[in-house]
Amino acid sequence: MNPINKHPKTALSQCLFYLHYVLIFLIALCLTVCAGQERLVFTPDSDYKDIFLHQNNLLEIENIIETKGGPGKENIPEWLINFINSGTEEVERMEFFTGQYCFIERTEGSNFDALNKWADHFSVFHDFPKLAGTRIERRMVSSASLYPDDEYGAFFEMMIKTAFAAEYSDDFFKDSFWIKKGTNLNEIGYIYEFFIIISIDKEIMQTVINNIIDEVLTAVNPTRVQSSLIRRLQQTFFEEF
Repeated sequence: MNPINKHPKTALSQCLFYLHYVLIFLIALCLTVCAGQERLVFTPDSDYKDIFLHQNNLLEIENIIETKGGPGKENIPEWLINFINSGTEEVERMEFFTGQYCFIERTEGSNFDALNKWADHFSVFHDFPKLAGTRIERRMVSSASLYPDDEYGAFFEMMIKTAFAAEYSDDFFKDSFWIKKGTNLNEIGYIYEFFIIISIDKEIMQTVINNIIDEVLTAVNPTRVQSSLIRRLQQTFFEEF
């Protein structure tokens, strides 16, 4: 006679015993796969960094038909020419901006009056922290080998939030300029683009950022590895800022 038939309760217990371990194995496998997938989602590739870190400032000067300085394209200020050709880094190399960090905001559209109001009401006090916070975020992303949330933990998010809400000195240089360029992108055949440049003394900016770092460090509890990476970032923050 089959022994299993002789002891049905024992056979059932054995089945339940093995089923229990099979379920544990499947759950563990599922968690491992899910964890791996989550890691892939939050680890950016090179395209992510290229899109975030490298904006395209190029503008076809040949398309400019009028500017704030008058008809044609002869009266464009040097800072804007350098920005269009080479980005903010080239603007900061100008003698006029020695010892300054430069920030350039731009917007475009076909409604000149609305754009002009935007430029007139651009507030250094209210709008500059957004520009500063974006630049701080770019610096942290560029320093991270993976996603900055992984490398710096809660420090990264709190650092960005604090930077966007920080107060900066009102000792700024500010200027604005607009261009009118021909285009085939709309029915009227042209579009306006407005630029605002703000510069701030490097020592003032660095003091604010160092204070932000110190403030955030007291509010978070990074791991030992994260703490080491944060300290290294703190020591080299302004080398590529």
